Amino acid sequence: VGEVYSRLLDHRPVIQGEIRYFVKEFEEKRGLRELRVLENLKNTVFETNEHVLPKCEQAMQDNLSETFKRLQAANAMIHRLQEREFEVRKLQADKVMAREEKCIAHWEEFMKEQQNKRAEVDEEHRKAMERLKEQYSEMEKELAKYTLYFIAI
Repeated sequence: VGEVYSRLLDHRPVIQGEIRYFVKEFEEKRGLRELRVLENLKNTVFETNEHVLPKCEQAMQDNLSETFKRLQAANAMIHRLQEREFEVRKLQADKVMAREEKCIAHWEEFMKEQQNKRAEVDEEHRKAMERLKEQYSEMEKELAKYTLYFIAI
């Protein structure tokens, strides 16, 4: 009865066997797949370290040195352009200063000339006023003579 009972109702040994079989199959298949993935990764890393990395470093060194030379040339050209621009600006500033000084000197001369002309005009005006005063005083004297003459008549 115990044997029949264990065969019919006790499923532990069968289940344990199935579990062992499943775990074994899973580990074998998974283990091989992971082993292949790890092997591929190892090959890729080895190839990268041995071949790709030195090529990249060499290309980088070559390109960096060439780029550095180009940058130095460009820097020198820009420096020369800045010097030329500075010289041009300095010449323009000198020309502007010379023009300003010339204009100031011309203006001062003009103002002196205007002062002289004003003095001449003032003098002419004063003389003309004196002449007119003399003329009017003579005319008054003449008029006074004639008025005395007309009064006497």
